[in-house]
Amino acid sequence: MKTGPSGYRRGVDTSAVGRLVLAGTPIGAASQASPELCRTLADADVIAAEDTRLLRTLLARTQTQTQARIVSYFEGNEAERTPGLLEDLLAGATVVVATDAGMPSVSDPGFRLVGAAIQASVPVTSVPGPSAVTTALAVSGLPCDRFCFEGFLPRGSGPRKRRLAELAAEPRTMVFFEAPHRLAEFLADAAAALGPERRAVLCRELTKPWEDIIRASLEELTRWAERHARGETTIVVAGRPERAGEGLADALEIVAERIGAGEPLSSVVSEVAALTGVRRKELYRAALAARDAR
Repeated sequence: MKTGPSGYRRGVDTSAVGRLVLAGTPIGAASQASPELCRTLADADVIAAEDTRLLRTLLARTQTQTQARIVSYFEGNEAERTPGLLEDLLAGATVVVATDAGMPSVSDPGFRLVGAAIQASVPVTSVPGPSAVTTALAVSGLPCDRFCFEGFLPRGSGPRKRRLAELAAEPRTMVFFEAPHRLAEFLADAAAALGPERRAVLCRELTKPWEDIIRASLEELTRWAERHARGETTIVVAGRPERAGEGLADALEIVAERIGAGEPLSSVVSEVAALTGVRRKELYRAALAARDAR
């Protein structure tokens, strides 16, 4: 069936269906909750919560009363729960998705249900809320006019190292999420792939009274994390510094790093050539020669 400019199917009576609301929840104290968030939770028919205990704590601390049916909705049951929540929406219910802290769908549950709702012509809206991504960028002191969000990298060492190798030439500021038990390993891998002196900012417990914001090199942050890692962390890393007259030797160095991480030569050469401005054929011939010389 064809859809109109809004994405809703033409000819469908959307007044008969409910509404999906993505509710941004405080990344700090419950007192930071907006009046609109409290109203939305109070008026909901169903609240899909990443952690039902934390949601009930938020309701209690904000003195918000709700008659909503509260169901758990987290990574482990997201696929299973989405069809039932879609049925609620199609029956006319207002379904609110509330994750532990920050915005649903941003490295948190919600994206799957948003996609299903759009396909079914269910209106989707949001209660704007705080985001660790933009908050960390704002306080980092690193350039934030252009940035890329990488979220959680793969948990396995090999895939994580390969992804970081792909980012070695990224000129934009990068934002990552990481769990405490993987933080030191992530920072060590980042230092190896991006350079130990690359500037970075580690942000933990943002906007809370005990927040930590540590500005240092990746090497220094690795040593810090080995002793102090706790709580989920947002890491902001400076992009690759611009190099005057970047040439073939620099491009070859990037190609070697990424090939060493297991990427195919041809695709790496194409991407690095586009990033550095070196002619692809020239870079490919030099990379082959360097490989054969080993």
